[in-house]
Amino acid sequence: MIEIGKLNRLKVMREVPFGVYLDGGDAGGILLPKREVPEGCRIGDHLQVFVYLDSDDFPIASTRKPKAMVGEFAGLKVTDVNKVGAFLDWGMPKELFLPYGEQLKPLKPGDWCTVYIYVDNSDRIAASAKTERFLEKNPTDLGVGQLVELLILRRTDLGYPVIIDHRYQGLLHHQDLFRDVRPGQKLSGFIKQITPDGKIDVMLDKPGYARVDPLAQKILDYLESHDGHCPLGDKSDPDAIRDTFGVSKKAYKMALGSLMKAGRIKQDEEGVHLV
Repeated sequence: MIEIGKLNRLKVMREVPFGVYLDGGDAGGILLPKREVPEGCRIGDHLQVFVYLDSDDFPIASTRKPKAMVGEFAGLKVTDVNKVGAFLDWGMPKELFLPYGEQLKPLKPGDWCTVYIYVDNSDRIAASAKTERFLEKNPTDLGVGQLVELLILRRTDLGYPVIIDHRYQGLLHHQDLFRDVRPGQKLSGFIKQITPDGKIDVMLDKPGYARVDPLAQKILDYLESHDGHCPLGDKSDPDAIRDTFGVSKKAYKMALGSLMKAGRIKQDEEGVHLV
C-alpha cells in the first residue's frame, strides 16, 4: 500500500511514451513522468519515489524529494494567496495548500510560515500553521545531551521555541544562544534538560564538558597568534569574553579548566599563558 506524501519503494510495471508506470498496489499504476525516469530504468526495477497528488488529485510519482513530507514540520515560503487559502513552495511542481482555517494570521506572497504537513479528510495533502496540536507531550525517548534536529519557530522574550525531531516542542533560551538563528531554520542541537512536567530546553552546543573541545582549540589558536598570552581569565568580564570568543563566561571557564588540567596553559593575574 502506498503512502501519499511520503517516500515509497515501487516496482516499474510498464513503459509508455510519457514515462513509466509504477505498481501502486490498490491504487493501481502510478505515473513517473519521462523527465524523471532514471537512465537505464527497466521493467522490474524498484525505484524510491515521492508520491503526491497532481492538479487533478491523482497520485503521481517523482524522484525529487520535497523540502518536507507528510508528518513533518517545515518553514516554507508563501508563493500565492487566493480566496481559499495560501500556497507554499515545498520543492514540488504542485504547490502545497495552506487553507485559511489553518492559518494563524493573514499571509501574503513572500512571507515565511512554519507548518505541519498532513493528509486532510479528503485525502489531499495540506499544511497547517497551527502546529501545536500535532506535537507529542511526553518526551520519554529523549535524554540530556542527546543529539536532535531542531526547527526554529519564532522569537520570544525567553528565547526561540523550537520543534524537536518533528515531534516535540522545546525552548532555546537566549542565554544559551551565541550565534544568529531565524524562524524556519533547521539545525542540529542537544537536549539541555527535561523538567518533571515535560518541558524541554535545548542548546546548540552539547551540555557539559563535551562542548568544550572546539572552544579549547579556539583558545589555543588565539594564544598561539598572540605571543602565548590572553588577558581574559576566569574572572574577566563576561561581555569581554563573549566579544572575543562568542561564548558565555561559564563555557569559557570550563574550557580553561580542561586546558589547565591537560597542562596546556597556566593562569595568573595577567591572564592566560601557553605552557
